[in-house]
Amino acid sequence: MMHSRHMVLMQRQQRLRIRSAELRLRLANQAQVLQAPLAAIDQARSSVQWLRAHPQWPLAALALLAVMGPQRAVRWAARLWWGWGLYQRMQQRLRRLPPQRF
Repeated sequence: MMHSRHMVLMQRQQRLRIRSAELRLRLANQAQVLQAPLAAIDQARSSVQWLRAHPQWPLAALALLAVMGPQRAVRWAARLWWGWGLYQRMQQRLRRLPPQRF
């Protein structure tokens, strides 16, 4: 009698472990949907923290905008944006190259 009760409890424990593993997998799959939005929120939060720690940069940008005038500032911003994109593309291409041996 004691033996059969022990077996029943062990089987129940095994079923609970399997169910728990299934629930963990389901939760992990459902949480993947939140990964991109949470990463964007983390990035935004980090950006705000950086701006608070370095207030001179946005103030300098505003001062430059006031000195240059809006049209010239937009022109230069477009050039800088294009240059940044070019830099990023070149970095990606350089990373794809095989390492050089000297």
